[in-house]
Amino acid sequence: MYSSLMEGKELIELKFRLFDGTDIGPNKYEPTTTIGSLKEIIVDQWPQDKENAPKTINDVKLINAGKILENNRTLVESRVQVGEIPGGVITMHVVVRPPVLDKNNEKLASVSPKTNRCACSIL
Repeated sequence: MYSSLMEGKELIELKFRLFDGTDIGPNKYEPTTTIGSLKEIIVDQWPQDKENAPKTINDVKLINAGKILENNRTLVESRVQVGEIPGGVITMHVVVRPPVLDKNNEKLASVSPKTNRCACSIL
């Protein structure tokens, strides 16, 4: 039954816009593709000449229509509009978590999910 439902579904054409305005893609994906899978593709296809390359999918955030998409959800569950623009490509924005300075080793290190850092100014 599930496969018969999917037969009528269109592939979703996506491209991923990086911080400097360059793109990865466009490529077509099944509506059941997870956001985590898309992030793996982004990490694998990250241009070699770009700085701030993500090391894992946890270093990447995908934004579509102003929403940060969750790793465990599919494109359909994330309400990515299929066929909204006939023949159109959906652009998702990619945000990469910047590396931070490790105070102990004076090296760049990834931010631990348990570490919360905030810089505020009160005027």
